[in-house]
Amino acid sequence: MLPVLSIIGAVILWGSSFSAMRILLQDLDPFAVMFCRLFIAFICIIPISRKIFPKSYQKGDWKILLPMVLFQPCLYLLFESRALTFTTSSQAGIISACLPLMVAVAAFFFLAESISKKTIIGLILSIFGVILLTFFQSEQANAPHPVLGNFLEVLAMASACANIILIKSLSSRYDTWSLTGMQVVAGTLFFLPGIKHIMITDPSIWSIKLISLLFYLGACVSFLAFGLYNWGIGKIEASRASIFINLIPVTAVLLGWLILGETLNPKQIAAAIIIIFGVFLSNQK
Repeated sequence: MLPVLSIIGAVILWGSSFSAMRILLQDLDPFAVMFCRLFIAFICIIPISRKIFPKSYQKGDWKILLPMVLFQPCLYLLFESRALTFTTSSQAGIISACLPLMVAVAAFFFLAESISKKTIIGLILSIFGVILLTFFQSEQANAPHPVLGNFLEVLAMASACANIILIKSLSSRYDTWSLTGMQVVAGTLFFLPGIKHIMITDPSIWSIKLISLLFYLGACVSFLAFGLYNWGIGKIEASRASIFINLIPVTAVLLGWLILGETLNPKQIAAAIIIIFGVFLSNQK
């Protein structure tokens, strides 16, 4: 149960980031937020910096490590942040529900993992639940270029899928925090241009609340969550671990209701129950 609990913890942390990001984006530029959260995560890895370059490195591993960190967090965060400027969050949410299915198919071809009937049924139920959850949102954002936005969201999901498969192929030889540290370092360098947005920001906005939220996103969401998920995915099948990602929209909606006062209608509650049941079914022996 420990790998499952580890992955659930990571998913809950990722789901909570939506509420924190919504509060922060009222005062900060998105690129600045991403740099700050990854820079804080970078500070967190300093105590374990010796593990970033482990002794288990073998000649040619850079061919796997480089695309791993490029796919996530770099390309994933880049594509998704841009996608949400062109399409609605509902459409993006529907597309993100396809990630477990992408991973299950990719794991079948690249990792020789089998796909059970319960896993397939659970995948279908969880995808259906996320579609209902996003479809029944009470508010809709404008979508100036939905085709472009949806395409970018597909690229974001493809990046996350590729990252999961690569991590699974490396987890047998590499320490969990080594992989996490590499991701954090790469992401910090990738979003380094966010510094210029911080420099032009009004100094008066730097309240204790804002700094606390940035620290939470950096230390808990970008550092601890990646570590928990990377460790968990190294212990169970990639296709099984990816199904838990469909709990992210549920967590985001629940915390948005509790923290931001957003409405949670009965149809959304029903959709959340369907997603949870799909995840539960897929993880039964």
